Amino acid sequence: MISFQKGSIFMDFKLSKEHRALQEKAREFTEQVLFPYEMEVEENNGLSPESHKYINGQVMEWGFNATNHSKEHGGTGYTLFEQALISEQLGMSTGAIWDAVPQPSFPMKFGTKEQIEEYLIPTCQCKRRDAYAITEADAGSDPTMCQTTAVKCDGGYKINGEKWYVTVGNIADYLLVHTHIDGDPNKATVFFVEKDTPGVSIKRTPEFTHHFAFKHPEFLFEDVVVDESKILKGIGEGFNMTKDWFVEARLGIAARCVGGAERVLKEANDFAANRVQGDRVIRDYQVIEHMLVDMTMDIMAAKSLLYRVCWEISGDMDRKLKHARASAIKLWCSEMVNRVTDKGVQILGGRGYMRENAVERLWRDQRVDRIWEGTSEIQRNVIGGQIKKRGIELYTGWAYEE
Repeated sequence: MISFQKGSIFMDFKLSKEHRALQEKAREFTEQVLFPYEMEVEENNGLSPESHKYINGQVMEWGFNATNHSKEHGGTGYTLFEQALISEQLGMSTGAIWDAVPQPSFPMKFGTKEQIEEYLIPTCQCKRRDAYAITEADAGSDPTMCQTTAVKCDGGYKINGEKWYVTVGNIADYLLVHTHIDGDPNKATVFFVEKDTPGVSIKRTPEFTHHFAFKHPEFLFEDVVVDESKILKGIGEGFNMTKDWFVEARLGIAARCVGGAERVLKEANDFAANRVQGDRVIRDYQVIEHMLVDMTMDIMAAKSLLYRVCWEISGDMDRKLKHARASAIKLWCSEMVNRVTDKGVQILGGRGYMRENAVERLWRDQRVDRIWEGTSEIQRNVIGGQIKKRGIELYTGWAYEE
């Protein structure tokens, strides 16, 4: 997609033929498979089991299962850049139906042979579903404040605690639970926990601004005993794995924000080209034209940054640099989409406030993108800290091999 030669002034930013084909395939999948279920999610506040099963089958048939995992583990083995091309198109759907196209949690690739066979491979094949349980009532932006503990006991470890906002927790059959061994943040450890394990229960399932294909329950863990073999990677590895998971999650959010913004712009532009007021289409009023221009420029800048960062990160890059770049792209794209959707609602006027319109639904859907997987304020803290340590070139310079 992007290439340049050392010592050469030649640079090429065009998508390759293969990447254009992948992008078009993802667009067709989104329009043909996901769009038809948007109003079901809106009207029923979720996706029915029957609809979910059908979409799962289509995910496998179209080859979009586990785009973030290797073919060896049952996934499709796409690079981060290719995943961004796909997620951008999926992000055009409302009601977060994109989450019916699962990306099994990135850290599972570090599992033992037995864990990979029991959890990762069937999850990559849409036969199982995971949910990552990190956030708590008093531990959101700072996972080191986690109060969920795991203590050694007969039979393994006993887990006690509470987790909030466990996305897709209602349909997942097992959880990846971020704990602190003996309450020690330096022993942050992730456990595989089957949802039907004694002591695991759903405390409540809150309702949110958006209508989401799935739910975000709050889970209680009361003397939940799990075998030592359920530890992912090792004791004390939890914090770094969770940070790595955030990199992938933030890039996915950024890509979907770009896709959502593109759909809003198209809807707003089409409406403005046909809506007549004062004997002319409103597209011809400069105030509307300038709003469309601002939306276009916002998307252009975000898309350019998204492609650049995902291309860079797809190669070998320092771990901290990946974290820093992921924070920047998540911050920019999540704030961009909120500006674009707000203008889209304004251009459509009263129609933009009707839930039957995709623009209104995206306006609600994408407000959360400035909050989850790290708020905009936390991203700024991350970026500011890295600039202080490593200089502005970390963000303004290109990453390439010397």
